[in-house]
Amino acid sequence: MQSRGDRAFSSLALIAGTTILVILGAVALFLVVQSIPALVAGSAQLPGEAANFWAYVWPLAFGTIWAALIALVIATPLAIGIALFISHYAPRRVAQSLGYVIDLLAAVPSVVFGLWGIVVLAPFVQPFYRGLSENLGWIPLFAGPVSGTGRTILTVAIVLAVMVLPIMTAICRELFLQTPRLHEEAALALGATRWEMIRMSVLPFARAGIVSALMLGLGRALGETMAVAMVLSPALVVNFFLLHSQNPNTIAANIALQFPEASGVGVNALIASGLVLFVVTLLVNMLARFIVGRRRAFSGAN
Repeated sequence: MQSRGDRAFSSLALIAGTTILVILGAVALFLVVQSIPALVAGSAQLPGEAANFWAYVWPLAFGTIWAALIALVIATPLAIGIALFISHYAPRRVAQSLGYVIDLLAAVPSVVFGLWGIVVLAPFVQPFYRGLSENLGWIPLFAGPVSGTGRTILTVAIVLAVMVLPIMTAICRELFLQTPRLHEEAALALGATRWEMIRMSVLPFARAGIVSALMLGLGRALGETMAVAMVLSPALVVNFFLLHSQNPNTIAANIALQFPEASGVGVNALIASGLVLFVVTLLVNMLARFIVGRRRAFSGAN
């Protein structure tokens, strides 16, 4: 028989979980209802006079996913490398100090990252972009003309990578520290080097958690607003060029830039684009849950 405290705690937990579902459902309902006028509107009513809403939102959705994926490609090896250094290589004092720095990086406002991207990063990387275009321009990703300001989709991806790095590193670090000590000692006792021990014991143990960290970082990058809006000179285009001056915009940045001056169906179009971002983020999280579940089931079967 449960005690009174257990029953109270169980009830509070149930209420908290139900509240989250109700809020999520309310947000989804609001987005759907407010999106209907934009979904049925003609080209003359939509921003940019797009043929329909999907023609309007497609470049924004592409830019959102493209920037987030590039950021994830940049941040993933850095996050795993820093986490491994903190957990298995660095002396204790250095590891603690570096861990504090990584955690503090997560508290920096996105506006600061945007200013850093404009004032410091973009002028710094612009000469490198010119060199990439001159030497690797035959690769479509690095084809010109190169932006003269350095404010490109690649610069945005670097800023986003720095922004998602703390949460990814913190999760990976905790996962690596939770690796069973006996597994590590057994690998070392069999003659494995430290890297071989990490490859055979630490990384397989943390694989599902690493996927979760990547998906959390991807979700943060998908929803980032101010840094993207400040760095990019957006255009409603679809291209994979990393160094081009005509950069795809993102949904979140477009909403932040256009909402103050929007009116009528334009407001509904922005809300509908928010619904698209909501669905994309939901699908990313569902995919992460599926991958983690498959990994755990596979590990349990073995």
